[in-house]
Formats: sequence, C-alpha cells, structure tokens
Amino acid sequence: MALILLALIGGVLGWIGSIVVRVEDRDGILRLMGASTAGALVVGLLTNNGSVLGGLRLEALAAAFVAALLALVAMVFWQRLKDQG
Repeated sequence: MALILLALIGGVLGWIGSIVVRVEDRDGILRLMGASTAGALVVGLLTNNGSVLGGLRLEALAAAFVAALLALVAMVFWQRLKDQG
C-alpha cells in the first residue's frame, strides 16, 4: 500500500508541477512526473524503514511530499539551464 501511495503522490505532484511551469510537450510532462515519482519513492521508502507492503507513516508521507517537490524543482532548473546553453 505504501508503494502505491508514494507513486501516486509523486505522479500527481509532477503533473501539477507541469501545469504550473506550463510544460506543453508530452515528454516534458512525463519527465517531471518521473522525477517527482522517483524522489517520492526513494525518500518515502527510506523514511518508512523500507516497508513497501505495510502502512505509510506520517513522517514518510511528509518526507515523500517534500522530496517530490525538490525533485520537481531540480528538474525544472535543469531543463531551463539546458535550454539556455
């Protein structure tokens, strides 16, 4: 259950982030969703003591949310730097 919730959090935040930064192309949207999903999964599972099948602690949920946002911001900055250079 924890794995599904973490992946869902990351995917939704990536999709909302693509709307906020006005990404129009499908590849850009999928990149942002992938980056935020990966951030949420890694940090959420580490904070949840690696438990994938059990419940999700509130600390792990909050850490996953923050990690997904940070991964999203990092990906947007990376894309902007790449487009300038």
